[in-house]
Amino acid sequence: MVGIKDVARAAGVSVGTVSNVINRPDMVAEETRDRVRSAIRRLGYVRSESARQLRAGRSRIIALLVLDMANPFFVDVASGAERAARAAGLGVMLCNSAQSAAEEADYLSLFAEQRVRGVLVTPADDSGRNLADFERHGIAFVSVDRAVPSSEGCSVSVDDVRGGGLAIRHLLDQGHREMAYVSGSMSLTQCRDRYAGARRVLRGSRSGAQLRHVEVERLDVAAGRDAGARLLGMSPRPTAVFCANDLLALGVLQALYGAGVSVPEDIALVGYDDIEFAAAAAVPLTSVRQPAYRMGRAAADLLIEETGDDAAEHEHQRIVLQPELVVRESSMSSAG
Repeated sequence: MVGIKDVARAAGVSVGTVSNVINRPDMVAEETRDRVRSAIRRLGYVRSESARQLRAGRSRIIALLVLDMANPFFVDVASGAERAARAAGLGVMLCNSAQSAAEEADYLSLFAEQRVRGVLVTPADDSGRNLADFERHGIAFVSVDRAVPSSEGCSVSVDDVRGGGLAIRHLLDQGHREMAYVSGSMSLTQCRDRYAGARRVLRGSRSGAQLRHVEVERLDVAAGRDAGARLLGMSPRPTAVFCANDLLALGVLQALYGAGVSVPEDIALVGYDDIEFAAAAAVPLTSVRQPAYRMGRAAADLLIEETGDDAAEHEHQRIVLQPELVVRESSMSSAG
């Protein structure tokens, strides 16, 4: 490994001068800077970030831990976080808990070992034990896509109760009375809140409409196909289905299409997230849009503020963004 002493020897300067060229170039004469930089390029020197972190006492890496990187929603969240981090001269380490509390705990331990600057996390462990254990390490974290009281830390989320209500209100307005909600485990706050919002609108409507719950193990397309098969076997069969995310909805759409069931003529369908593929589906999908990019960027901004030079002045914030219903062909029908 080429070290800073090798660069200094090759350039004919002191180690301190090489350090200044790397960290405080304005302190070094232009001719000397050019000579040192030429030696760096020639020798292929790369500074040790871990050693730099030990000296500086802080990392330049933010960790982002999400539930499922196969979901384009989290790709958009990551994109927003990365842009904010980049603007602050920081990098983002992206990890996937696979909706597993155990894997989340393993990653949080790794982040503590690596002494990352801070963590953005969509919690998989709804009990909060993993984050409570992590908090003991003194590393700042922001909850993403999950609201927490500001007394417990920063969070950026979407009003999922309202989002669930938007979906069911739309289906009621289309005349549906036999409906189903397809979601992952109700231990996930997002799934639970969207269902709560849907039920609240139903109670207020006094329509007598029914909303049956179909729970699946995961929030992906394959689970959606399985749910679609179960929906087809129900009696009476639902005339409308609301899914907790778009991947589930796309899987349900595949199952219905394969069984010769028309969407929206036979069964209307609404998803959640409004990922890019929603509009491009065989039947364009009505979906509750979450501002994913904005969510990721806002969360990263809060974390950067909390870990920056003015951290002593930081106050925890609970930011709740608003969802929006995007109506497309998959739900535009009336239930006879």
